[in-house]
Amino acid sequence: MISTLQPDKMGSYAPEDVMFLLRDISNVFLEMDNEKREQLIQTGTHYSEMLPMEYQPSKTYMDLFYKTLDTYAERIAIAVGVVAEQIIQNRGLDNLILVSLARAGTPIGILIKRYIQMRYKVNVPHYSISILRGRGFDETAIRYMLAQHPQGYLQFIDGWTGKGAITKELLHSCQKFNTQHQVQLNANLAVLADPGHCAAIYGTREDFLIPSACLNSTVSGLVSRTVLNLQFMDEEDFHGAKYYKELEKMDVSNLYIERIVTCFENVQSEIILQLQELPNTPITWEGMKSVQRIQQDFGIDNIHFIKPGVGETTRVLLRRIPWKILVNPQCIHELEHILLLAREKNVLIEQYSDMSYSCCGLIKEL
Repeated sequence: MISTLQPDKMGSYAPEDVMFLLRDISNVFLEMDNEKREQLIQTGTHYSEMLPMEYQPSKTYMDLFYKTLDTYAERIAIAVGVVAEQIIQNRGLDNLILVSLARAGTPIGILIKRYIQMRYKVNVPHYSISILRGRGFDETAIRYMLAQHPQGYLQFIDGWTGKGAITKELLHSCQKFNTQHQVQLNANLAVLADPGHCAAIYGTREDFLIPSACLNSTVSGLVSRTVLNLQFMDEEDFHGAKYYKELEKMDVSNLYIERIVTCFENVQSEIILQLQELPNTPITWEGMKSVQRIQQDFGIDNIHFIKPGVGETTRVLLRRIPWKILVNPQCIHELEHILLLAREKNVLIEQYSDMSYSCCGLIKEL
């Protein structure tokens, strides 16, 4: 299990907030425009072998980000507390290691760590690692953490669920790793929002906007999506990512964290209340059932072209080629940034209410 490899120092977060277990590949040019990337993805290239161009938000869009951050800060703080308290109920604080899945999980992992620090005065280690659909988690990163914390209990964290692809990927990765190394990794994923009804620990099942889903690297420590491209990377090494130094002036990663942390004290009673009222509902994969209905109703061959939920729909608009956006009319008042992006990109918006999500992005078949 001993790993002698050391990760590179990455990201614009304070080192005490998170340690990225990644290899810095900033010197390699991997960015492609959405059209070219989409063609490659649809003809079989794995999405982790290249990177999307970093979207530069307009002033209107950034104003909207600040506005939504103010609107949702308390709601997020409550969801963070609800998740953190469940993790502690399940595992206690001894030997707890927070492991966020880069990159949507990273700010959430930091918030959970900060909450635990504020409420229990315990400084829990927090790492951020790569997991890729169809390729599993970064085993080098797992070995590194287990070498650092031989008694450690790894709690995996992500931002939200969509169809549940990462939930399944994590389960598969843990089973494989446990068999090979005779260890007991627990694949129970903790997320802030679980509209897919497929996470064991969640803050809410409402599909609401987590402002960190609005932006790319500028709200995730200026770190790119993670990369695994064996043309220039070693299979035994950490997965890679880029650090976008040129975006330092636009970075709101730490501002986002601090804004939510300031709410923790005020929402304490609400967290306790929500924990007591948390329905003991099992994992039903409700989201996947919605996706199957959408697939049928719109005659879509490839289920990967359906990206449900606010977070995933935002990603479709930022870095894929959208065909249309489905919007649940009951939630339209919470989807301002989706409507703005769709207008900016001339994407068709259609009302559709037969889903457990606020909205859904459909990718154009090229």
